[in-house]
Amino acid sequence: MLECRVLGTVGLVADGATVDIGGALPRRLIATLALWDGKAVPDDRLAQAMWADEPPPKAGAALQAYVSRIRSALGPAYRDRLGRTPGGYFLHADEIDVRRYATLIEAGRSRLGGERAEAARDQLTEALGLWRGEPYPELTTEAAEAERARLSELREGALEDLAAARLALGDAADAVVALEQLVRDQPLRERRWALLVVGLYRCDRQGDALATLRKVRELLSDQLGVDPGPELQDLERQVLAHDPRLRLAAPPRVVRPEPIRRPRTSFLGRAAELDLLARQLDRERLVNLVGPAGVGKTRLLVEYLATLGPVADPWVARLADVPDGLGVPAAVADAVGVVVTTDATAEVAGAIGAAPALLVLDNCEHVSEAAADLVDRLVASCANLRILVTSREPLGVDGEVLLPVEPLPWATESGPAVELLVDRVRAVRPGWDPSATELAAGRRIAEALDGLPLALELAAGRARVLGLGEIADRLDDRFAVLGPVPRGSLARHRTLEAAIGWSVELLDPADRALLLNLWAFEGGFTLEAAETIWPDRSPAVLESLSALVTRSVVVADTSIEPTRYRLLESIRAYCRLVDPDPARTEALQASWVHVLAARCAESVRGAQAGSFIRMMSRELPNLRAGFAHDLTADPAAALRTAVDLGVYLYRGVHHGEAMRMLRAALDSAPDAPVLDRVRALNSLTALTYFSGDQEGTAKLVAVVNELVPELPEDAARDYAEALFFFAVGGAVTAQVDLTERVTRRIIEYSEAHDLAGMIPAAESVRTVALLKAATDPDEMRSNADALQRISRGWNKGWAHQVVGELYLYHPDLAPDSAERALSALRTALARFLHHEDYPYTLNTLRIGALALARAGRPVEEAARLLAAVRTHADRLGLRTPGLYRPGDPWIEQALPASPDDPDLSWNDMVALLADD
Repeated sequence: MLECRVLGTVGLVADGATVDIGGALPRRLIATLALWDGKAVPDDRLAQAMWADEPPPKAGAALQAYVSRIRSALGPAYRDRLGRTPGGYFLHADEIDVRRYATLIEAGRSRLGGERAEAARDQLTEALGLWRGEPYPELTTEAAEAERARLSELREGALEDLAAARLALGDAADAVVALEQLVRDQPLRERRWALLVVGLYRCDRQGDALATLRKVRELLSDQLGVDPGPELQDLERQVLAHDPRLRLAAPPRVVRPEPIRRPRTSFLGRAAELDLLARQLDRERLVNLVGPAGVGKTRLLVEYLATLGPVADPWVARLADVPDGLGVPAAVADAVGVVVTTDATAEVAGAIGAAPALLVLDNCEHVSEAAADLVDRLVASCANLRILVTSREPLGVDGEVLLPVEPLPWATESGPAVELLVDRVRAVRPGWDPSATELAAGRRIAEALDGLPLALELAAGRARVLGLGEIADRLDDRFAVLGPVPRGSLARHRTLEAAIGWSVELLDPADRALLLNLWAFEGGFTLEAAETIWPDRSPAVLESLSALVTRSVVVADTSIEPTRYRLLESIRAYCRLVDPDPARTEALQASWVHVLAARCAESVRGAQAGSFIRMMSRELPNLRAGFAHDLTADPAAALRTAVDLGVYLYRGVHHGEAMRMLRAALDSAPDAPVLDRVRALNSLTALTYFSGDQEGTAKLVAVVNELVPELPEDAARDYAEALFFFAVGGAVTAQVDLTERVTRRIIEYSEAHDLAGMIPAAESVRTVALLKAATDPDEMRSNADALQRISRGWNKGWAHQVVGELYLYHPDLAPDSAERALSALRTALARFLHHEDYPYTLNTLRIGALALARAGRPVEEAARLLAAVRTHADRLGLRTPGLYRPGDPWIEQALPASPDDPDLSWNDMVALLADD
């Protein structure tokens, strides 16, 4: 923690140790930065504060030197807290004493009007204890003078408030001693005299009280020529009349219950939420901690209450054991200490009144309607009451501020979820120090349990008898593996299954029925996917899904469109366990995959193909699950899915996985329609080619060649496209005769069936085959020109990539072969990027590396690009084969190995080739 102190001598304190910042000039620097409270201070303002009207000739350099010296003194942990932006220097301290000083005074003053004088006394005492002398003592700027005056006035008022708090607590004798000194220090502040009179009266010194009143009257008359104000005049009448209001009021009829017992385990991973909660309750009157079962809402509120100290004195009503809404007002009345006679809510409101207070309502989800009614009435009736709620859903009260409590992040082995797991395992294995393997298993556990603190603690409990790897391996049956909740825990339920079941059973029947049909979706789902469950009741699905999100059993990610929903894995496991017909649920999920796959075949042709591919990548877990279901339940459907996903599989899935899917589909459905089999084989051909297996590619082309005569010619575009991709297979395997024969058939068929778009595509493929077979330079140039001229759409990228490689392999075709190659490859790059075709983009970048070197760019730069292409290709399972020279690694042989780190980003690689 980094503290900045400016009440008295300016200084910095890091983790309790004083930082040596130097002499007067560094102190003025720090004081000015503190005065701006974290905002950037322009250099001219800093220079004026440090040197007044006589800054040195190079003030900026001098500033930099002082800042550098202070940063060095702060050390590596805090040096970046003193930094610079374009607007100037800034200081980000965790605590500035003036900030805490003002906050404590305001908080203490707000408690004087009610029944919380003890809290007011303690907060004011703490605030005044921070005053070590004149604020910003060495600053002479107008801003510093104004701030000094403000802080000094705050101090004078706080001294009076502290005396008032002592009087309210019955400590009149000590208050009188302090007030006598205060009136001597500042005799013209009438409030001090009034408090002194009340203190003397409560010490049974009526005569001294009257003498004090005469003394202040004479003082004001002599020095100002005025009479005492109304407060002192009324006070004189009350003293003479022995007004009972001068005595302490009767004790209030409310009592403070014992707070929720704070657990003995360490509190980890919630510092940000704790800070946010504190800030929200400073500003708002009704804050609701919402989140799923086991996420740690009650623990968070307990830790917040602990930060307030014993003087905070909150009322805490635990509603978990209240059986229904009728018992809510009585439970709150018990917490507040009110004896109910008629209307419990009204009597609670009357007891609290206008006093500043904090009411905590824990576990409201099963009585939310009654809790909402009570909260609404209390907020309206008690002007200074703040209410903190925990629930699995909002109360829906006007002014309610929701603070979602999320599971702990689990993405890394050093993250909060694994940290919590390790901490709890150490409690049952004293002296245990996790190995790298155990930390990896811990991350698997944290991921499987969604970072849910209750689940992590229960998993740690099993570490007495199982290793972390064994626990991770057994979490498919998590409710059997996870142990019971330990005694003394804040958790209401004895097991995780019971805690989740409690949430599910509270749902309306329709909402619960929908939830039990959502567990089969993998990796989340969209509203459209959920609607496949009740295809004729779309509005009902939206209403039920909204209710499930509101009740924290479904999580909604609205940062992407369409909005994505998901169930925590433990909730999924519970729903799978209690689903009355799991086979039907899996079939419903597979039906959604059929919808996606059928849409894919058309969408990848359009202008929005890239965004569709990205959307499909979010659905990849669902695609896998539906495909796996169909392989057993409906193999023909699995093959159709693989066929429809063809382009997506080669663009968006690791090629090894895509090839396994296609082979499994072909093997499981040997009697499927021949068109489906040919389309699947064409996809497998493309993937095999990109895996670098030239022999396997040629064998697949031969298999398709045998099936082509059986293709149904009434399939229109599907028939033409099947022939087109078959022709591409012939072209990349250098089978010119086959390619010419098939493309001729495509052109004839397209002319007869009004498929004009297929004609230039077929001509492009045929020209590629001719170009690769040509040996005469004139014929090569002619075919290259024709290929660039006739190509359209995605084929334009493919054609230009072939031309670019041609001019690099035959540099003597033209004097400017390198420039022609580079121009063609940049056209190909732009086209493939537009279609978001990453395999072909990587191939273009691979060829482009040599083009850059031939065009005069540094060879080392080209070699680095080529190495980076290989790194990215490996991640996708690609071998980036040549198109003009398939299977020939001549580009790699033409460039040296890169000595640098080859892991350039995608954008860096594209920029290297695209930039002129």
